[in-house]
Amino acid sequence: MKKKILMFAAILFCCTSVNAQSQDYKHEISLSYGWMSNSDWINIWEEVIKAPFTGKQERKNEKYFGPIAGEYFYRVSPLVAVGGIASFGHFSYDLYEKKDEGSQPRGEVTNNYITVLPAVKFNWLHKNNFGLYSKLGVGATFRSEKDDDINHSESDVHVNWQVSVVGVEAGANHVFGFAELGFGEQGVFLAGIRFKL
Repeated sequence: MKKKILMFAAILFCCTSVNAQSQDYKHEISLSYGWMSNSDWINIWEEVIKAPFTGKQERKNEKYFGPIAGEYFYRVSPLVAVGGIASFGHFSYDLYEKKDEGSQPRGEVTNNYITVLPAVKFNWLHKNNFGLYSKLGVGATFRSEKDDDINHSESDVHVNWQVSVVGVEAGANHVFGFAELGFGEQGVFLAGIRFKL
């Protein structure tokens, strides 16, 4: 009987040790989808600001996609992880010319946004199955625009960022779901899946 108890205790100890080691993650890989990125806000404000000066034009059939983002972080201490964020967003609309006989279609305008942000993450609460954190990333967005009507395309680069004030993650083993609130190129709200190794 003692032998069985000792064997059971040894197996339990080994399983506990393996589980403890598996929770000591160093690498994080995440995929997320966000809502209302900086680029989306810029598009909305451009329309509001330009409207009085482009009274003969209007946007219709606006379509937003993204931002969809991938992240990698390496934990340098229990509190701090460093890494980067890459995201993609798309915005398109049909441009119409206002005329006496009604609106006439001019063509489609499409914008694509590729953003790269070096970032740092602060893990305020770190449990095996639950965590609270904040995140800050600053980098650049590469924007390309194409106007089918006048066969015109242009591109530019501008500074961009992501500040996630609060992030919550929950999961088990190596797979976690997460959600964040903040502002920036990943959005005001974003959610996704995270793999920890």
